[in-house]
Amino acid sequence: MLNDINKVAQDTINAINEKIKNLNTLNIIVAGKTGVGKSTLINAVFKDNIVQTGMGRPVTNHMRKISKKDIPLAIYDTRGFELGKDVQEDVKKEILDTIKDGLAYNDINKAIHCIWYCINTGSNRIEPEEIEWLRELSEENNSTQVPIIVVLTQTISKKNAEEMKNLILDENLDIIQVIPVLAKDYEIEGLGTVKAFGLDTLIQVMGEAMPDELMDTLQHVQIASLSEKKRRASKIVATAALTATSEGAAPIPFADAALLIPTQVTMIASITVVFGFEINKTVITALLSSTIGSGGATLLGRTVVSNVFKLVPGAGSVAGGAISATTAGIITAALGAAYITIMEMIYKGEMNIEDISSKKGKETLSKVFNDKLKSGKDNLASYLAILSDKNNK
Repeated sequence: MLNDINKVAQDTINAINEKIKNLNTLNIIVAGKTGVGKSTLINAVFKDNIVQTGMGRPVTNHMRKISKKDIPLAIYDTRGFELGKDVQEDVKKEILDTIKDGLAYNDINKAIHCIWYCINTGSNRIEPEEIEWLRELSEENNSTQVPIIVVLTQTISKKNAEEMKNLILDENLDIIQVIPVLAKDYEIEGLGTVKAFGLDTLIQVMGEAMPDELMDTLQHVQIASLSEKKRRASKIVATAALTATSEGAAPIPFADAALLIPTQVTMIASITVVFGFEINKTVITALLSSTIGSGGATLLGRTVVSNVFKLVPGAGSVAGGAISATTAGIITAALGAAYITIMEMIYKGEMNIEDISSKKGKETLSKVFNDKLKSGKDNLASYLAILSDKNNK
């Protein structure tokens, strides 16, 4: 048994590393006037304080490329510019040239995928020249169709932000959305703290605007939206559960139930990549042992024993010693749901990654897994319903 667990754990780690290695690179251009808070925004959205890794490699006179080893993300940061026609024209040309150069490679890893144009809400106004610059950029970008998002930064007053948003939308620019954000909590002396907000909306809008080939990358590198990570992870579980159900369409004898292992290994690896945590073999081993220890069925399909069916309402008897299609799907969905729950706890700081290997961590995982098994067909049905939602990336 231990050798089996170790092998599957190592297979899972290998799958995680392979998936991260093969993630497409997400490329974003960030532009705006001096002092709009671009660096604060970027660091609040993406992992590892990417802006603080250095000044980045100069690409043009007004642009630098910021990236970090082993993170599939590149930020093309335009130098902040004040009002001035010549500088504005130069920045606009550099943005458009960078987009065209990327497209010339015919490689998703080189193309620009999104533009953020940042405006400081605290200024309480938008210069007419700025609106005109955005209009010209969006019109000249029409042939390349790179999504442009206007981000209203440093939004202390939501009322002011809403007024600015409506003003911009009234201009009928070729942009996909105007999003007010406050990148980090802002303390007002004697009055309290304005909580950060809006970053989750930014991630959601980006996810809706970009191709599916970049969805795992976006979720892997972003740290701003738990809900979007969970949404992507839930689709992964749904796909795995459907596959497991298909694999079990002809009842799988216990002895051959290991056929489910590749599907479930891929599921766990994919969820790990979406959450972007560094998971080692010890953690994966704890995942296996705690679910197996709960008397259940997990990645080691052939270890399924009859008492697991007591936890799966409607699974029926174990006549013939075989797993039915529904039971295969229920087991896979329960394992995926339990793992997402643990990842959520880590994201919220309720648990450390290392805690999973502890006695308490294993007990928590076991309980969550058992609870998901007990909800059986309802849990499976909720995941399979996700696949019918065409808008769910």
